[in-house]
Amino acid sequence: MSTEAVIAFTLVIVGYLSGAVPWGIVLGKVVQGVDLRSHGSGSTGATNALRVLGWRVSAAVFLLDFFKGMLPVVLGRVLGVDWWWIGIAGVTAVVGHCWSPFIKFRGGKGMATGGGAVVAMFPWLVLIGLLTAAVTLLTRYVSLASILTAIGGVLIVLLAAWIGDLPWQAVLATLTISSIIVFKHHENIRRLLNGTERRFGERAA
Repeated sequence: MSTEAVIAFTLVIVGYLSGAVPWGIVLGKVVQGVDLRSHGSGSTGATNALRVLGWRVSAAVFLLDFFKGMLPVVLGRVLGVDWWWIGIAGVTAVVGHCWSPFIKFRGGKGMATGGGAVVAMFPWLVLIGLLTAAVTLLTRYVSLASILTAIGGVLIVLLAAWIGDLPWQAVLATLTISSIIVFKHHENIRRLLNGTERRFGERAA
């Protein structure tokens, strides 16, 4: 096996394992002695942390989840790895977050980790965060903001790829990550449709 292949394979493993670290559970137990899996929606991500643990812990969870998505992509770009492997590493970080082997293949919904991976591929997409903030402020539904941001982000990338010259592997990775995020929100979509979804700021027991 060539050195380049070893580096690429290692990058994918790093992506999966870094993504699999359940920071929501780690901080919940360390700071408040709470296991997020047993409270609120049961998700280990920042939104459930906000409802159960408050905004300070939620912000820390978001940042850690965001950076674990960025890590393999940034490493791959610095090392000059082919975009194909960079895209796979970004996707595996999200897969690790959503289905972590450390917590019986449970996890979060991938928004922060996916956002980190995609922004590391396309830094200008950080502006899509304005859409997240706007929808959250207007509707107070974080889940709706996450879903619309995931869909909007991939549409913008597809448009940019059509107009300009973007690496198709990164575009495909963005589409895959967005699809995972929307899929992981299927229960939220059901609750949004029947009017039972919790709004921003509502704490869970």
